[in-house]
Amino acid sequence: MELTVINPFNQETVCTLPYANEAAIGRAIDQAQEAFFHWRRVPVARRVEIVREGLEHFRRQSEAIARDVTLQMGKPIVQSHNEVKGVFERAEYMLSIAEETLAADILPPKVGFRRRIEHVPLGVVLNVAAWNYPLFIPINVIVPALLAGNTVLLKHSAKTPLCGRHFAEAFGQLEVPHLVTDLVLDHQQTGRLIADPRIAHVAFTGSVEGGQEIYRQVAQRFIDAGLELGGNDPAYVAADADLDFTVENVIDGACYNAGQSCCAVERVYVHRSLYEAFLEKSLAVLRQYRLGDPLDEKTTMGPLASRHALDVLQQQVDDAVARGARLLLGGKRLAGSPGNFFEPTLLADVPNDALVMQEESFGPLLPVLAVADDDEAVVRMNDTRYGLTASVWTRDPDRADRFARDVEAGTIYQNRCDFLDPALPWTGYRDSGKGSTLSRYGFFHLTRRKSIHFRTLEE
Repeated sequence: MELTVINPFNQETVCTLPYANEAAIGRAIDQAQEAFFHWRRVPVARRVEIVREGLEHFRRQSEAIARDVTLQMGKPIVQSHNEVKGVFERAEYMLSIAEETLAADILPPKVGFRRRIEHVPLGVVLNVAAWNYPLFIPINVIVPALLAGNTVLLKHSAKTPLCGRHFAEAFGQLEVPHLVTDLVLDHQQTGRLIADPRIAHVAFTGSVEGGQEIYRQVAQRFIDAGLELGGNDPAYVAADADLDFTVENVIDGACYNAGQSCCAVERVYVHRSLYEAFLEKSLAVLRQYRLGDPLDEKTTMGPLASRHALDVLQQQVDDAVARGARLLLGGKRLAGSPGNFFEPTLLADVPNDALVMQEESFGPLLPVLAVADDDEAVVRMNDTRYGLTASVWTRDPDRADRFARDVEAGTIYQNRCDFLDPALPWTGYRDSGKGSTLSRYGFFHLTRRKSIHFRTLEE
């Protein structure tokens, strides 16, 4: 069997790759486990040096890697280059804190005893990565996993398998070979791999339904999983917001990467005093997007990676309008194009029970609702089964602190959105997932604690 990757801009074939057979999968696990036995004994300081060597592949091949991202999933080439650059920011931060974070915790002296807590690697980590940020999502797992002493099997999305090849080329043949191996697998093969007793941890980015299935599987073996499952992230525009700044950034947060981001702004609540002005300014900004060939540097919005997503977005728009929302712009696929384009869309007066306000869109939709005050905004923002990020747009630090306390999400922003700071844990509430990547907590999720309790028999 073979996997065929289709360019979402022109529907042409990008590449055809064979699925791994069972013998190849078995060899990959054996090699990863053998590499783990050697790698875990390498001092952390040396691991840092070796991982840094692997990252040089991304520097040398940055043009080719960015092009592969664009061809496979339609991200505008300028944004693909930004993603390559962002790989180094995230990796370098994790490299900078690895030795301190992974060092043993030494307990206070106790006569006759030596006590410490070690952070030991898990073993072979299976990373099931998504296509929307095909470099960011794996690097969030691969670098801390390797630095912690683990090895990685990477099953990249069927939409972006060439990105998996780049990670294997970067980290697969270093001082210790087979630290990272990519595998082209179907869902059934992935399930069998999770069941293999040599897999020690699973890191998954994808749908809630996919996360639920993986969590059921890992529960059978009492191993853990890191799950990033998306969101329906709200923004609140308070009465004191800098409106021009807010509109520009909220719309970028909703439409960057054609809205295909787990932490994209997906619903906006605006204080009634700014509501009409917000809509008017949003229309002007949304009309500036240029849809077209994602390899053209002038293109600011590319096609959606999935053709099926066009139907999902259309359903959400139609449902909102049927419930009384006003369609101010867009609301349909781009006519006359073979690409998977959906027009940037502005919806006003959207009821909070509309599909677009309750379910992840993964497209360039901006649904907006007026609210009377901060209290109503908090209630609306928490009316969701998700909880990845939320943003409040205000000049008042006390207001921002109030929303940070009362809104239930893994990250709360003030005057920012749709951004990961590698010094902060990336984590979700409720159906947005479990576990953490990045920051010192990303290391803790990829290690286990070992208590060292030695009696010295000193007189």
